[in-house]
Amino acid sequence: MEWLTLLPPFIAIIIAIWKKEVILALFSALFVAELLLKELNPALGFLSVFDRIVEVFANPGNTRILIFSLLIGVLLNLIKKSGGVAAFVSWITEKGLASNQRRVSAMPALLGVLIFIETNLSILTAGFIARDLFDKVKMSRARLAYIIDSTCAPICVIILFNAWGAYLLGLLENYQLEKPAELLIYSIPFNIYSWVTLALVFYTVWTGRVFGPMNNSEKQQIAVQVEGKRDSIQASHISLMLVPLLTMIAGIVFFMWYTGNGEILKGSGSQSVLWSVSLACAVAFLMVRFSTKTQHKATTLIKWSFDGMSELLPLVTTVLLALALGASMKGLGTGEFVSQMVSNNLPLWSVPALIFVSASVISFTTGTSWGTFGILIPIGVPIALSNGIPVEIILAAVVGGGVFGDHCSPISDTTIVSSLAAGCDHLEHVKTQLPYALIAGGISIISFIVIGTVVT
Repeated sequence: MEWLTLLPPFIAIIIAIWKKEVILALFSALFVAELLLKELNPALGFLSVFDRIVEVFANPGNTRILIFSLLIGVLLNLIKKSGGVAAFVSWITEKGLASNQRRVSAMPALLGVLIFIETNLSILTAGFIARDLFDKVKMSRARLAYIIDSTCAPICVIILFNAWGAYLLGLLENYQLEKPAELLIYSIPFNIYSWVTLALVFYTVWTGRVFGPMNNSEKQQIAVQVEGKRDSIQASHISLMLVPLLTMIAGIVFFMWYTGNGEILKGSGSQSVLWSVSLACAVAFLMVRFSTKTQHKATTLIKWSFDGMSELLPLVTTVLLALALGASMKGLGTGEFVSQMVSNNLPLWSVPALIFVSASVISFTTGTSWGTFGILIPIGVPIALSNGIPVEIILAAVVGGGVFGDHCSPISDTTIVSSLAAGCDHLEHVKTQLPYALIAGGISIISFIVIGTVVT
């Protein structure tokens, strides 16, 4: 009856598509997962749901992510209400940097490439800076969500001088490999999904062409923007936006170095992100409070802060339920079951492609690429070593498949944060990004079949 472990993610996906309500979908899937863990006792299953949610806070990293998400709402609302965002849009327009759609869409894509040290920081910074500019040149928030989501994660697994690289290196060091760091570097050219995904993003940026659900979403959202009322916030000074954001970016680099005792790759990502956004909020609060152009009272700024939190509360709840569901499915053994289904009795030429598919399914159903790496690398590396398959190819298949599944999954934390940063409906983002991800995923599977045939 191991196949029942696949039921919770399927429930989540079906309800999300049917009801178009992510929180209901996640809660229902969490209840089904706990019901299975409690041997189909509905009373114990229901009570266990809340115990599982409480357990999320037992992990300091999870708690930091949730607090960080609320503080992002504070930061965004402070710099918006202060007129800093409006001033930035005016400055960009005056300089001619937002004169057309190509230039505006290139901005978040290039920021995603430059801020490769941490995925969520990259997504949030690129999304927040580009929001109003996309509105100005009549591009949808769904396109912005796609650009930041499909740039930031692929870049982080190609330029591995970050927490992703440190994590993968730690997993590889469990095996008797001569030079695990070199294997990690050698895997980069074989990470087909990430390269194709980036190519599609920059094709979209350069040509301005979109297709599938994205095209329909673009027309609908632009109509809403044209008909809707313009934001009446008056522009103040560009520094009220740039200084807090630069504080956040510089802060995460410093705190990664600080928590890693001088080594950025060994720093704590969750601590660094929380500390940096807290510092950025404090800077924004003080700047708006004492700015000669604004001079807002502290009580007003506190109200703005709580308003910002309330705006992001639904997405924070989504992240909370996604983390709880991931823990429940780990208890059920969903990831291990999927990987066993794919890895048993395989012809050697098919191993890289099937490892990629397995990683995609695990990441899609659990909503975590990092969890996928932890499950599949201990399976894939021994298969490679015992059958003479280059380890770097298997490593690329695991990493690429994990990111692919993340991009398709409505319960992925990265996908949720991308929707948050772009100010886009979450299910709209998943639906509009899916065709692009499927194209890159299909090309990856064909490529890994060819690679597998050649190397075996």
